[in-house]
Amino acid sequence: MKYPLMPKATAIWLVENTVLTFDQISDFCGLHELEVQGIADGEVAVGMRGYDPIDNNQLTKEEIERCEKDNEARLNLIKSDVIDDLPPRKKDSKYTPLSLRQEKPYAILWLIKRYPTELTSSQIAKLTGSTKNTVEAIRNGTYREAILESKSPMDVGLCTYNDLERTLNRTRTKKVNQDS
Repeated sequence: MKYPLMPKATAIWLVENTVLTFDQISDFCGLHELEVQGIADGEVAVGMRGYDPIDNNQLTKEEIERCEKDNEARLNLIKSDVIDDLPPRKKDSKYTPLSLRQEKPYAILWLIKRYPTELTSSQIAKLTGSTKNTVEAIRNGTYREAILESKSPMDVGLCTYNDLERTLNRTRTKKVNQDS
């Protein structure tokens, strides 16, 4: 079932501006009925502003009036062509916590030392979640800080052993195919 954009803010607006039942609002917004009652009592979402579903083309005034007259009626979300036609989002790059970000140069150096010819800069960047420019700077010795030690990216938690093995196998397979 599709719910409105910003369901809690929409519920706040519906509680403040309509005479719909808590059940109708909770069903439309995908919230628990007690949560809607808490919004009405001022215990839930204190300080949050309501989001007008009429102005945002999620409901019509007529639809609200229809449901206000009949407590058993359910609100129907207006189908949005814009939202339904959006292409699926690409997977974002994984988030790396600050503590791990500081370990990236050490992991890059470890990969460069262990696999100097097997891994390209872009493969190292992908494994460590860094950029190709950073890898090149470390490889050339022009990185902004001196990196004296190296740490395994698997030990640090930037990639798994399987990720590294998969990347190395791809590189080795390409080399075998080129040599043949």
